[in-house]
Amino acid sequence: MKKEFKKVTADEIADMADNGNDVSQFFTNEFKIKPPEKQKVQRVNVDFTFDMLQELDNLAAALNISRQAVIKSYLRHALDQHYVAVKR
Repeated sequence: MKKEFKKVTADEIADMADNGNDVSQFFTNEFKIKPPEKQKVQRVNVDFTFDMLQELDNLAAALNISRQAVIKSYLRHALDQHYVAVKR
């Protein structure tokens, strides 16, 4: 007779892990990496002051990444913070 297992959601596993429970039973190390879903990219124009562009360029140089990467990562961070604040 086959053992029947209760299906556990990812959120339930995360809660167990947050509570310090052992969740290793849920991971088999047998997986396939799925390529990320392609998202439609839309170009936008944004105007920045000269001083702000200098700040962005200095930060980009310090992080050794492009100006565009700085803008995208800082904007993502700001949006994430906004969503966390709204949840409270």
